[in-house]
Amino acid sequence: MQDLIDRVDAAKKKLSELMQHVDLDARKNELAAAQKESENPNLWDEPEKAQKLMKKINDLQAEINSWVQLSQKANDVMELAEMDDEAMRDELENEIKEIETECDKKEIATLLSGKFDRGNAILAIHAGAGGTEAHDWASMLQRMYLRWMESHGYDVEVVDFTPGEEAGTKTITFTVSGQFAYGYLKSEKGTHRLVRLSPFDAAHRRHTSFAMVEVLPEAQDDDSIEIPESDIRIDVFKSSGAGGQNVQKNSTAVRLLHLPTGIIVTCQNERSQTQNRETAMKVLKSRLLDIKHQEQEKELAELRGGYVKAEWGSQIRSYVLHPYQMVKDHRTEYEVGNAQGVLDGDLDGFMQAYLKYLK
Repeated sequence: MQDLIDRVDAAKKKLSELMQHVDLDARKNELAAAQKESENPNLWDEPEKAQKLMKKINDLQAEINSWVQLSQKANDVMELAEMDDEAMRDELENEIKEIETECDKKEIATLLSGKFDRGNAILAIHAGAGGTEAHDWASMLQRMYLRWMESHGYDVEVVDFTPGEEAGTKTITFTVSGQFAYGYLKSEKGTHRLVRLSPFDAAHRRHTSFAMVEVLPEAQDDDSIEIPESDIRIDVFKSSGAGGQNVQKNSTAVRLLHLPTGIIVTCQNERSQTQNRETAMKVLKSRLLDIKHQEQEKELAELRGGYVKAEWGSQIRSYVLHPYQMVKDHRTEYEVGNAQGVLDGDLDGFMQAYLKYLK
């Protein structure tokens, strides 16, 4: 049983180092302060502020409990292993594998230390040139991300959707809510390339398609992004569905034009014009926040040397379905042969490789 004892001991040491890295004591102090603040009898006079505080408390409690429970589990397994009962070997093997897997996940989570990594994200997919072929590729990416989000328990809401003329997706924007949504999804920002035999080509020739994925941190009220009303032009129109048919008799959809930057944001998912305007403003603030963040990153990167802007020219990943199957990330060199698995939402390997690459 000494081999199992050694594995548990190694896991406990790794866990201890990770707990020091995240400063669990500071997290506990932060939780205590937030709980004390929640005892204020006037807390719910400002419902939005109160909801944010309660979410913070729940998130901190969940995070602290996960560390404490994993540490306790490692201690319990160590005690069982030290009993030196060979009849328990198979059970202990499974328990140790679970602990090691959880430690690996915790290690990845410690890499998510950026300013916006713990927060929500806004993800948009834009089909490249190429008509139906490109629109179908954008819809494949849409399905891929929705599968990944569903498997990880994130809440997703479509903000805006423009279908392709014949099939697929021209553009789609959705919000992704949940802990570390931006931290994980930021790895997806850039141009995605598909190589396959086209199902839309009568001659069944090989085609290359492109789509741009945009990932933004969701702006919060305390992110100091102020937008004067004079900087915005607001247009309203009727929401439309696939094929162009109107799905609302009233003009509820909203289009915002930010005059200083030329950024255009549309939202037609909500039932009222007011809701669509609020959501569009949230997306606009997030885009401006991202620009501000990129400028700061650019200054730091230029000091260090080497800055590459995420745009159409910066292809980050290739998905090859013919003449062989391979998905490869060109930044990290991480690749897998199971292309269909990736398109079904198996993105964790790429995201983890990117986080390690940034480190």
